[in-house]
Amino acid sequence: MLKKLTKVFRSQTLVGGTKIAINCEKLETRVAVMDDGLLEEYTVERTDDVNIVGSIYKGVVRNIEPGLKAMFVDIGLEKNAFLHFWDAIPEALDSGMEEINRGKGGKRKQPHITSQDIPRLYPAGSEVLLQVSKGPIGTKGPRVTTNISLAGRYMVLMPRNDQFGISRKIEDPQERARLRKVMEKLQVPEGMGIILRTVATGQRLRYFIRDLSILLEQWAEIEDKAATNKAPTCAFREPDLIERTVRDFLTDEIDEVLCDNAEAVQRMKDLVGSISRRSKKRIHLFEDAEPIFDKLKIQKQIDDAFFRQVWLPSGGYLVIDETEAMIAVDVNTGRAKKKDNMILQTNVEAAREVARQLKLRNIGGLVVVDFIDMRGRRDQQAVYRAMKERLKLDKAKTQALQISQLGLMEMTRQRLHESLNMTVTEPCHYCQGRGRVKTTESMSVELQRAVSAVLAKHPDRGELTIVVHPEVMERLKTKDSDLLIDLERRHQARLTFRSDPAFHREKISLLDGETQKEINV
Repeated sequence: MLKKLTKVFRSQTLVGGTKIAINCEKLETRVAVMDDGLLEEYTVERTDDVNIVGSIYKGVVRNIEPGLKAMFVDIGLEKNAFLHFWDAIPEALDSGMEEINRGKGGKRKQPHITSQDIPRLYPAGSEVLLQVSKGPIGTKGPRVTTNISLAGRYMVLMPRNDQFGISRKIEDPQERARLRKVMEKLQVPEGMGIILRTVATGQRLRYFIRDLSILLEQWAEIEDKAATNKAPTCAFREPDLIERTVRDFLTDEIDEVLCDNAEAVQRMKDLVGSISRRSKKRIHLFEDAEPIFDKLKIQKQIDDAFFRQVWLPSGGYLVIDETEAMIAVDVNTGRAKKKDNMILQTNVEAAREVARQLKLRNIGGLVVVDFIDMRGRRDQQAVYRAMKERLKLDKAKTQALQISQLGLMEMTRQRLHESLNMTVTEPCHYCQGRGRVKTTESMSVELQRAVSAVLAKHPDRGELTIVVHPEVMERLKTKDSDLLIDLERRHQARLTFRSDPAFHREKISLLDGETQKEINV
């Protein structure tokens, strides 16, 4: 009876709250993060995929390009990794962290190194230990850095950088002061630094000690593997999606984790059990005949993520176009009701939805949003604030500029992996990724032009056989039949037409009437 009541209660609360849903299948694992039923983040990892972002390699510098201020390093992959000079210099903390001094001695001074010193420090043929900061995207190889960091649950260890910091997302001054004191008590080895993550809020000292111990042990293993293996070699592989989910997402804000695989559930409990009993109790096995992503109404939201058009609550809509270097977003009023504040309401909704879609689709680089024109500067500021507020939920680095006089907002979003669209789709074999094919009228024009060229070049050729797609054939038989008859009269030749359903619509084949050999136009 108690089990039945529990199931009824859970079925009523499945959609609400902040939840993580995990679907484990033979070929892929999917993780969805939801807030009150709305899909906020979606990650797919397939069995054949190798996620190298965060992995550490011992590589060999193959060549140095002073003009690019970069080196190309062989790390054992198909393409050499790209190491910019600035990524090879010990640098200050990430912009999302506040750098602090630790203890009475303050921060130790780093030797002054400039980009001009890099070719001397890393000559061609030298070995270097580095970490992948950005995976291969399109035709580009991975991007790497010598500024290595190891992420734990509550902190990030920087084994080759002696700076200390606290996440800027921890805004409470009292909590920041407490964490500074905690940091001073930690026994961090000389020359190393740490950053306390947002999830460190409210945690006790013993959790940090345990986290630091695990990370130091991990670093010792990496150093040992790098020292005993010949370059290029992988010294550390970033954990799989299940482990990364436990490490990065399972925070106090998460109400429940639902997974449809008993083995994965037990693994997650083992991973988090030694650190947080409270988190362990929130991990549950999803047992239902209906697939988990259908039950939680996630699948439709995933399917919608592949459409260009995204509807807004007011009746307006977005049109999102993804190119290799830039994302263009157009905001339209659509079916929005004509009210005094209709434009402002639509633009505010659009700003929030754009920030959500960037994270959901995992798209980034340069982003340009074309909002509906607003005359008042106050309205533009309201839209800008809505965008900035929503971007705080994104773990990727983002930057948004004020709306310009043309009604455009320029943004950047850190791009570490291929976008969701690029991960699960491939260019259409028919249109080759263009999204459009030539009309039958265009093909008729091209056909007549090609036939004229062949007959003008070979006036003695008396007969041609022309093979086309059936849709083009229909156009030739109906609207353009008189034009083809005129073509025959002008060149005193006989044209025979044949359709082939296996042909691409844009393909035309001209054959010699006697030998039936193809003629190159």
